Amino acid sequence: MSALPLADAPALRPAARATFVVRTLLAAVTLGCAVAFFVISRHPQTQTIVPLPHTASTIVVLDVSASISSDTYSRIGGTLAALAKSGKRIGLVVFSDSAYEALPPGVPSSDLTPYVRYFSLPKEPQNGAAQTFPPNPWATTFSGGTHISSGLDLAHAIAVAQPRRSTVLLVSDLDDDPNDVAALSTIAAAYQRDRVPLRVVGLNPSPQDVALFQKLLGGGVPVAEAPTLDQVSPHDTTAFPWTLLVLTLVAAAALAGRYAWSPKLEWSEA
Repeated sequence: MSALPLADAPALRPAARATFVVRTLLAAVTLGCAVAFFVISRHPQTQTIVPLPHTASTIVVLDVSASISSDTYSRIGGTLAALAKSGKRIGLVVFSDSAYEALPPGVPSSDLTPYVRYFSLPKEPQNGAAQTFPPNPWATTFSGGTHISSGLDLAHAIAVAQPRRSTVLLVSDLDDDPNDVAALSTIAAAYQRDRVPLRVVGLNPSPQDVALFQKLLGGGVPVAEAPTLDQVSPHDTTAFPWTLLVLTLVAAAALAGRYAWSPKLEWSEA
């Protein structure tokens, strides 16, 4: 296209600058919305109690020892319910004074859902009696002393065997047997040596137990508070970002319309 010679070309420069600014802003908004939409749509899950990896599984280490009272059952249920809705890949280790693998690593987090019922009060009392938690499969044959090292040791072995290091999530009241402290210190050193990430969710732990546990782990592991069941939202996932999608399309349409119906006008001074 050849330029049109205009005697008053300098008067058009403000309008040209305004057009350039509008086009630039529309392009920036479109690009920003597209990037945000891509990020949100890739990782729509939100609540997981503590940060968990997107690319590797998480090994949940659940304390079912005799020191876990019915007062903390709701917090176990809330923790498992929140994790079950997280959309992650998980494994489950259950421990008391020994440990076993209840779910292999890499299964969908929704596989935790059947365990929630053992830590949930019935919605309606039966025959006017006080509400009680349903009997769980560990109460009579497995629950005993608390050896946190047994659960962490098994989880560590599972984590290092994975192609990508799994994160280990300990769910416990941290009321460990004093005779287990030496073994716990050894396994804590193994986690640091092998760079296995460790997260902790506390079931109403005492400040003394938290302080001792953090001392053994070097003080760099925060202890998150376990939620109760009534604190867990029934919808722990972010809905599809329709609003963001609409904004992206509107900005893109505006930018396209600007170019389609407003062809570039070139001029030169006469």
